[in-house]
Amino acid sequence: MYKLAFLHKSAGQEVVGGIKVNNERLEFLGDAILDAVTADFLFKTFPTRDEGFLTEMRSKIVSRTQLNKLSFKLGLDQLIQLDDSNGLFRSYRGDAFEAFIGAIYLDKGYEFSRKFLLERIIKSYFDLDELVRQELNYKSKIIEWAQKERKNLQFIVVDEVGNGYKKQYIVEVVIDDTPLARSQHYSIKGAEQLASEKAWKQIFPE
Repeated sequence: MYKLAFLHKSAGQEVVGGIKVNNERLEFLGDAILDAVTADFLFKTFPTRDEGFLTEMRSKIVSRTQLNKLSFKLGLDQLIQLDDSNGLFRSYRGDAFEAFIGAIYLDKGYEFSRKFLLERIIKSYFDLDELVRQELNYKSKIIEWAQKERKNLQFIVVDEVGNGYKKQYIVEVVIDDTPLARSQHYSIKGAEQLASEKAWKQIFPE
C-alpha cells in the first residue's frame, strides 16, 4: 500500500482487464483526511475568526505549492515512480504526499493519522503567523476586487491541450470584456489560480 502511494499514474502498472493501478485513489483519500484534520486544527486554533479566514488558511496549508515543498523536505520525492520525461507533472510531489497520508490512514486509522499530521507535519513545518500574512489565493482576491469595483469578471476555458493524463486546460481571465491573462494547468481550478495571479500582478504591479 505504501509502495502504491508513490506510484504515479504515468508509471502505473497494468493489471487484469487493462486497468492501471496508481496512487490516485490513495491521493483522493489522503486529500480528504488532510482537509479534515487541517480544518479541525484551524477551527480550534482561531476560535474568533470567521469562515472566510479559516478557508483561506486551510488553502494556504494544503495548496499544491506547499505540499510539493513539503514532499521535497521530507524526502518523499525520492520514492516516487513516474515517467516525467517531458516535465509535465508539476504537482506529482504534493499528490504523492496526499497518497502517503491515505496509506497511513488505511494502515493506522484516523486518530494516528490526525496526530501524525498535527505533530509531525503542521506544527513542525508551518509557521501560522507567517501564513496569516501570506496572500496565496489570487482568485479569491481578484473576485473580491472585481465585486468591489463593479467589474465584470469571467474565467473562460479557451482551449484544451493534450489527451488522457496529459490533458491541460487553458483558462483566460477577462475583465469588462478585455482579456487580461491566461494560463494552463491539469485542472480548471489550477489554471484559474495561475491566470488570476498573472492578472492580479498586471492590475497591481509591484
